Amino acid sequence: MSIVVQGVTKLYGNQKALDNVSFQIRTGEIVGFLGPNGAGKSTMMKIITGFMPPTSGKVFVNGIDTAGGSLEIKKKIGYLPENNPLYPEMYLREYLQFAASLYKSGLPIKDQIDNIIKITGLEPEQKKKIGSLSKGYRQRVGLAQALIHNPDVLILDEATTGLDPNQIVDIRNLIRDAGQEKTVMLSTHIMQEVEAICGRVIIIDKGVIVADEEKSDIYSKISRATQTILVEFDRDTDEALLRAITGAGTVRKAKDRIWIIEAPGEADIRPAIFSFAVSNNLTVLSLQKQESNLEEVFRELTKA
Repeated sequence: MSIVVQGVTKLYGNQKALDNVSFQIRTGEIVGFLGPNGAGKSTMMKIITGFMPPTSGKVFVNGIDTAGGSLEIKKKIGYLPENNPLYPEMYLREYLQFAASLYKSGLPIKDQIDNIIKITGLEPEQKKKIGSLSKGYRQRVGLAQALIHNPDVLILDEATTGLDPNQIVDIRNLIRDAGQEKTVMLSTHIMQEVEAICGRVIIIDKGVIVADEEKSDIYSKISRATQTILVEFDRDTDEALLRAITGAGTVRKAKDRIWIIEAPGEADIRPAIFSFAVSNNLTVLSLQKQESNLEEVFRELTKA
């Protein structure tokens, strides 16, 4: 296992930020680490990276106990914190040279810098000062410093905050590429990010793990009391007729010829809608059943 967290508790005075948290992350996994503000995400990441000790419990990174091997741990981890601390007065290459020198990897620093600038797409901006870069390029610089020593584990806290849609896609691709050979732990409030690139989801709330599932299985953590169907016919019909469909509950019109039908329970009413269309000489142009999404799961598991 690349990351092993065993019974970690963290106290700030009388406040319990983490409560007996345990999980494991395998080499090569990209894991979304989710939770509301104050849930303990950043605290857990700081403990994994060796910046903060737990009150009790153990954390191992590549078999090394973070309590006794802090410097060795930092050599194996690339960390991009939420606020992405940079030196705006430094030139981009100057900053990366400084970052590379801290790790003392023994690799030629110029080769490291050239390689990471290419990987992160910083070539057009490499002669500029960091302070003159756009938000998107500053995020790339943060990723570059996290990756420059070729770490085994990548810890990313809100890596795409404040980026425009094009920049988000670029950073997402960088993370996905890194995850092919590294362990990636990604904390974010953007559910689409997790659905796009993560294979597994861990949700923490009030310092306790409330879900730890493969992404394909996480949706089973909630059960729908109702199902919602969006249907479009080739011509308009009467609302009272739609309400008479077997199993239908609430019916409302979205716009001309498009209806939203809500039905209690989990029994699929789409066959009944098709039968209704045939009986009333209607053609179904589209029929869509609303599926659970990660945002819905998150709200259900972390609501007060």
